[in-house]
Amino acid sequence: MKETLIDIIRNAIAEAQAAGEIRTKELPPLYLEAPKNPEHGDFAVNIAMKMAQTEGKPPRKIAETILNRISNPIIKKAEIAGPGFINFFMSNDYWLKTLPEIEKLGEDYGKCSIGKGQKVLLEYVSANPTGPLHIGHGRGAALGDSLSRLLRAAGYNVHTEFYINDAGSQVQNLALSVLNRCKEIKDEKVEWAENLYKGEYINDLAQEFLGKGGNVTVEEAGPYALNEILGWLRRDLGGFNVTFDKWFSEKSLYEGDKVQKAIEGLKKNGLIYDKDGALWFKSTDFGDDKDRVVIRENGEPTYFASDIAYHHDKFQRGFALLINIWGADHHGYIPRMKAVVEALGHDRESLKVLLVQMVSLLRNGQP
Repeated sequence: MKETLIDIIRNAIAEAQAAGEIRTKELPPLYLEAPKNPEHGDFAVNIAMKMAQTEGKPPRKIAETILNRISNPIIKKAEIAGPGFINFFMSNDYWLKTLPEIEKLGEDYGKCSIGKGQKVLLEYVSANPTGPLHIGHGRGAALGDSLSRLLRAAGYNVHTEFYINDAGSQVQNLALSVLNRCKEIKDEKVEWAENLYKGEYINDLAQEFLGKGGNVTVEEAGPYALNEILGWLRRDLGGFNVTFDKWFSEKSLYEGDKVQKAIEGLKKNGLIYDKDGALWFKSTDFGDDKDRVVIRENGEPTYFASDIAYHHDKFQRGFALLINIWGADHHGYIPRMKAVVEALGHDRESLKVLLVQMVSLLRNGQP
């Protein structure tokens, strides 16, 4: 509908240009908007106001010139409003003739093929598996799920993924947290480090773990807690119809030596160097504000190292466009990841990152 009406307006302007009624050669962008008040029509355009300076005429006069060249049965009426808006009222016949098409196509109505089957990997939510989802995760889930549906309807081949951070210190801290709570339940005295988790859900996990007769060890408590929390995440996301094609394990990157191989590949291209006993990625070569550590002095990889391997793996699986939905606190992480994409030999714009702001819930004005 919009494209049809835009073509009608452009043709009217072209006719006016040919007749010498409009002198402007290069037209400004032409956009249609739906007026907030339905009494002002179905669509409105401000092209006459944009042309006023180059034409040297009042916008309403330009709008009148354009309207004199418009005659089409799909337009019930058009009128000039305010300082020079043109409001369009569309014919009911035009709206009604689409109904048989909608009925015929059913759920396929509105779909198109502009994506041309391009493979897209959309990664979203990816909440740390160390606790329940919060409302901010829910916001990201709604955005990601909606985007995946829109892209599929536009003809893209979309694959959705939840990245599980199941390697590194946070999973170890989860295990120690549950272990501590188990010991407290058994009246043992323990010390809680600052980086451990102390939420009520840790108590629930400990009670359930003990109830199943598990050995109170890190080796048993850790995997149990991780699997339980992943179950919560799947349940809560599934509760509002958000599902993923794949739950990708960070741990699998290490088990398959993919982190080491990705770093070795960058090293061969002269993009990894040793400094102060650590390995650094030359991200400043690709627009980042400073180089980034991938392997610490103690030999432990950073989160950035596994992110390099993960994004390399995405491209190796044949995806042409990567879309990540992150929390707003990850804003500073974008330049280094785009640097990685470029260093891996891809267009940096093949990685798109959408940021989701935090959510504050109030009840009677109180958080």
